[in-house]
Amino acid sequence: MNTPHRPDALTLLLPDLLRRLSHSPGLADALPPQIRLDLTEHERDYEVRAEIPGARKEDISITIDGSFVSIAAEVRSETTEPRAEGRVLLRETSLGRVSRGFSLAHEVDAGRVVARLQDGVLHLTLPKRESSRSRTIAVQ
Repeated sequence: MNTPHRPDALTLLLPDLLRRLSHSPGLADALPPQIRLDLTEHERDYEVRAEIPGARKEDISITIDGSFVSIAAEVRSETTEPRAEGRVLLRETSLGRVSRGFSLAHEVDAGRVVARLQDGVLHLTLPKRESSRSRTIAVQ
């Protein structure tokens, strides 16, 4: 006889706890922003558009390992300039390290990757390694 699975108390409370933590005042403000991606595949390469506000090109690290791509950055962002004689009423400053990794269907030719940063957006062109592209073989 099969009895239906009955969730325990922890299983029931965990989603609620995570939801409450994500909406806690100040918690989201204390964390640096995350890297958001747009990824497009073309016949010969992949295009990545990664939003990394507050990062300078010197602070961004891109690592390619076969078909795995990793982007990491130090982020600094200040939206208010406190004055020495005044009292700070609001500070929306974030500082920290953000990273994002993802796997692709094809290996990347790391020697031909092009990366440029413009207005807080990292643009990557990731050429597919020649040997890793799929080919259709005619049967003779």
